Amino acid sequence: QVQLVESGGGLVQAGGSLRLSCTASGPTFSSYAMAWFRQAPGKEREFVADISRTSGTYYADSVKGRFTISRDNAKNTVYLQMNSLKPENTAVYYCAATMGIPTTMTRTYYYWGQGTQVTVSS
Repeated sequence: QVQLVESGGGLVQAGGSLRLSCTASGPTFSSYAMAWFRQAPGKEREFVADISRTSGTYYADSVKGRFTISRDNAKNTVYLQMNSLKPENTAVYYCAATMGIPTTMTRTYYYWGQGTQVTVSS
């Protein structure tokens, strides 16, 4: 059983930056591929970025070049550095974990955090 807790969300002006963190419980964090998703009001949850067990990364086109996903297995933590934020990035951001191959689909991920709100003002 893995429990995921996100932190680092908040209110930021357009063009600003935030770094989200997701800390996992348990000794087997390095066995999991991790991902970030987001969900805006009235919209479906959408893929943002993922990172494999070997730290290979993949990004949604909409965030490529602005967001960076990374992991620190010693701290059981995955990060999402978000730069050049835009109002359309406003959403609840969720981290997720899978023991399988990471994909862009929510059904790949068995474990989910409760989310952290990111609000970008114009």
